[in-house]
Amino acid sequence: MDNRSRLRVAHTFVPIASSKKRKSSNTLASQQTLDAFYNTPRGEALSTTLTTKSDSPLNKRTKKSTPFDLENMSQRSDSDHAPTNVKLGFVTPVTTPSNGNASNSKLLSGNLRTKAAPKKLIIRNFKVKPQLPPNYEDETWDRLKRAVHAIQNHEKVPESLETLYKSCENLCHHKMADRLYTRLREECEKHVQVELQRLSRDMGLELFRSQLLKETSLRDKIVAGAIDVITTERSGDTINSSLLQSLIRIFIDLSLYHDVFEEPFLQRTQLFYRSEGEKLVHSLDMAEYLQHADQRLKEEGVERINAYIDPSSKPKLIKLVEAELLERHVDTILEKGFQPLLQDNRKDILALMYRLLSRVHALDKLRTYFFDNLKKTGGAIVTDESRDSTMVQSLLAYKQKIDSIVADTFDHNPQFANSMREAFESFINSRQNKPAELIAKFVDSRLRSGNKTATDEELESLLDRVLILFRFIHGKDVFEAFYKRDLAKRLLLGKSASIDAEKSMLSKMKTECGPGFTSKLEGMFKDIDISRDLMSNFKNHKSYDDIKDLQIYVNVLTQGFWPTYPPVEITLPPDMANSQEVFKNFYMSKHNGRRLMWQNNLGHCVVKATFPKGKKELLVSLFQTVVLLLFNDKKRDHLTYNEIRELTNIEDKELSRTLQSLACGNSRVLKKNPPGRDVNSSDSFSYNDAFTASLYRLKINTIQLKETVEENTRTREGVFQDRQYQVDAAIVRIMKTRKTLSHNMLINELFEQLRFPVKATDIKKRIESLIDREYMERESEDSSSYRYLA
Repeated sequence: MDNRSRLRVAHTFVPIASSKKRKSSNTLASQQTLDAFYNTPRGEALSTTLTTKSDSPLNKRTKKSTPFDLENMSQRSDSDHAPTNVKLGFVTPVTTPSNGNASNSKLLSGNLRTKAAPKKLIIRNFKVKPQLPPNYEDETWDRLKRAVHAIQNHEKVPESLETLYKSCENLCHHKMADRLYTRLREECEKHVQVELQRLSRDMGLELFRSQLLKETSLRDKIVAGAIDVITTERSGDTINSSLLQSLIRIFIDLSLYHDVFEEPFLQRTQLFYRSEGEKLVHSLDMAEYLQHADQRLKEEGVERINAYIDPSSKPKLIKLVEAELLERHVDTILEKGFQPLLQDNRKDILALMYRLLSRVHALDKLRTYFFDNLKKTGGAIVTDESRDSTMVQSLLAYKQKIDSIVADTFDHNPQFANSMREAFESFINSRQNKPAELIAKFVDSRLRSGNKTATDEELESLLDRVLILFRFIHGKDVFEAFYKRDLAKRLLLGKSASIDAEKSMLSKMKTECGPGFTSKLEGMFKDIDISRDLMSNFKNHKSYDDIKDLQIYVNVLTQGFWPTYPPVEITLPPDMANSQEVFKNFYMSKHNGRRLMWQNNLGHCVVKATFPKGKKELLVSLFQTVVLLLFNDKKRDHLTYNEIRELTNIEDKELSRTLQSLACGNSRVLKKNPPGRDVNSSDSFSYNDAFTASLYRLKINTIQLKETVEENTRTREGVFQDRQYQVDAAIVRIMKTRKTLSHNMLINELFEQLRFPVKATDIKKRIESLIDREYMERESEDSSSYRYLA
């Protein structure tokens, strides 16, 4: 380090601590040199030549120059005393001539000689006095004042004490010590005055407190009077709140609030609200009672606390009001008010009920009432057979209403949402199979082309909502059977409103139930696409030229994908029979080995009819077409029922419906004799030459497309038969894996695997059937267990 960087002095003074002899001349000389240094008047330069002899006995300890601090002079060790340069203020080192005759030099000791040239140092004072920054005094005092206040208040000093000390020192060095002292004195006087006032006030309060504790009767009267005033305000009268606030403030200042005032105040409050709750919960409408309880909580928890009650009493006060107005009457509130509020869709009051009961931890009871009410209301919709025609619409509207209540009223509480799902699942399946059937029919009605009540977006939203109901159904195979039957009619008759909507619904069901559930439905769409390509090839085939006069369109269906239809044999007109034969030959030429079965009951035709009052196009079924074509024979004026049956070979039930639609409906292209709404075997029919209609194209009621009791029965029986196969397969699959199994464990595993509800008695029948067919047998030692037979 450069010797000029800090204040240093070189000396040859060596104290000898172990000797008590008289100081040597060298010691005196060194002392005189230091005295001269410290006693030099301000403004004068000190020039001192310090010399030493390198081989002097005094310097044998070290020959190395060592810096020495004036401020730490007394702390240096003896070995640190060696000559060096000195810097004090502005220092100019001067080297003396080799002869040692430097001016202003002073020899430390006559006995000390140095062979080397002595070094000379000149120490000068600073010539430029440093200046403080502007506003330094005020800014420094602000910092010092904050520190003084912190010390007086027993708080942490915001700055380090060293920084504050330096700031104070700077003020003193610049002749600001007097002003600093005056300011400090003023702050101390202010602090003392405040402390004296506080001590005087504390003493007065303590004396007043002691007296009040002695005068118990006076104290009790004051407390009772204050509580009476509060009760008066609770009853609806106006009081002097400021006076009451001052009175309660006295108890707080005397530290008597909790011991003297709070306990009797809470006791009187409890009695007041207990009496009020018992009275109002029976006399008020439940909506009014809940609003009153909410208002009381606001009065006690906000208004009264802000006016005069100490905030420390708020938790106790609120808990007490909740207990007396809510917790004691939870059952009454729910029993009396929940169902009417839910039925009237009073979401604002239901939300208030939810919020208030959550304060007393009664949401579990509310959820139980919610669940029971949903089961009761929803069960009434499902089990009432007179409402079957509107069941699905009612369920959709009810589900939408409850969803809104769970979201807006119960704050999307997941427990309430789960209760809603459980309730819907319970009451929808309380009537076995029927809801699934009606939901499938509802979807069919919305996907038919005749439905123009909704846009594509509205239809998509409706299908999403229907799918939610579909999720709750246990017997999804029933839904599948009826949905497949109706889908077949829509596809074969071209009655689908939108193929995109059909495929969208199919995709939703596939996502919900898996690809196995929709594989047959997807196969139906595939058959329609293949048939379209097939008919395009057929029309380009040479055989098509033979039947150009009669346009024909055939859908070739895979039997495993489509519903099972009973075979219906009828006698077709020669042209139609020939068209079928031509197509059959074309198809077999491309697919040898396959067998075609004509489903005449699914056919439909467009018949061009000429009446005296105009030509018409009639959209009719194949059965209706066969009957109408009989009347082209001009030789026959009329045909009897029996004649028509013999010529067409249509069974009686189907023939009756067909003739009824042609002769008794809105478009009566045939005349029945005798007239009437019913068809009998004794009736006769003739061509109606007086028929007229405003439209050119007429759709005559295709009664065979309408649902019949037999058709529904057949569909249900098909579902039951499929279930038997599935139960048999599940039993064999389980027994093949387990080899031996008890009856109860087999039943439990079947319930877990089957996706439709099944009775234990039905399972027992299937087990007996499998035993008879030797798929399994009973254990010889335990008849309640079964063993699989490979």
